[in-house]
Amino acid sequence: MEAIHPIACGLDVHKNSITACILVERKKYLRTFGTMTEDLFELLDWIKDMGCPIVAMESTGVYWKPVYNLLELSDIKALVVNAKHIKNVPGRKSDVKDAQWIAQLLQHGLLKGSYIPSREQRELRELVRYRRSLVEEVSRESNRIQKVLEGANIKLGSVASNVLGVSGRKMLRSLINGEDNPEIIAELSLGKLRNKIPELKKALKGLIGTHQQFMLKTQLNHIEYLEKQVESIDREISRRLEECKEDLELMKQRDRSHVSENGTTDPSPCIRRTRPLVSPFPCTSPGMKKRDRPGESKNGTPNPSPCTKLPLYQTTKR
Repeated sequence: MEAIHPIACGLDVHKNSITACILVERKKYLRTFGTMTEDLFELLDWIKDMGCPIVAMESTGVYWKPVYNLLELSDIKALVVNAKHIKNVPGRKSDVKDAQWIAQLLQHGLLKGSYIPSREQRELRELVRYRRSLVEEVSRESNRIQKVLEGANIKLGSVASNVLGVSGRKMLRSLINGEDNPEIIAELSLGKLRNKIPELKKALKGLIGTHQQFMLKTQLNHIEYLEKQVESIDREISRRLEECKEDLELMKQRDRSHVSENGTTDPSPCIRRTRPLVSPFPCTSPGMKKRDRPGESKNGTPNPSPCTKLPLYQTTKR
């Protein structure tokens, strides 16, 4: 088979070691490196000394990221490949064989790199994903507060739509500070919730222990801390998005241009198309009645599939 890249490098990346194989025509050079920063620079220098212009590696967890970040700063093209696309033949497996196999596939042009966003996009994506994890943690902590309240037979969540609203937090703080009079706690409600003061008095009458007060205090403090962290991340994301403010405005204008006269969103012309009315998948299932299954009815007339009774797809008109 013809070699597309005369010199190619394959990396088998792990947590504590990196096995590298460089193929120069029919010769192969193997070395093993660590994963510390100095080791990565040594790996980069070795690849440059060998005159290798392209490197391929598996997308193994997050271990490929430091290697890719370093190669990205140099003039060496790096490919991060899905592990399913470079599955080796069955047999005895080792890091050296894996690196050699990756190098051979790369040398013959049989590897396709995955899409890797730019460094700015990767950093922004990490911030957004971390923000989402913090928001999810706030939700989990809120569920824990609700569980503690139910254990004390305080039905605040049955009356207030948001236990962590302004009124809800004031009442929670009052419970944490040892207030056990439902009438006093109910008077802390604000806005429309004051219309439910009689229901609040009944809901706030419970038996709360000192350990439950301690748990509520810890959980509420944790939520407030997480919310401050989310606000800090929001400011950082907004600062980074300022650099692409013009692009965001163009996207908003494009979205507004796709809104039809009746107020519904009209899809872009590039994605509007006519699709078949019949589903390509069978609609029979073990729980489906016999008269609803495709085939013939009792009188011998064809019984259409339930999937064809309703139009699955429809063309939009301008």
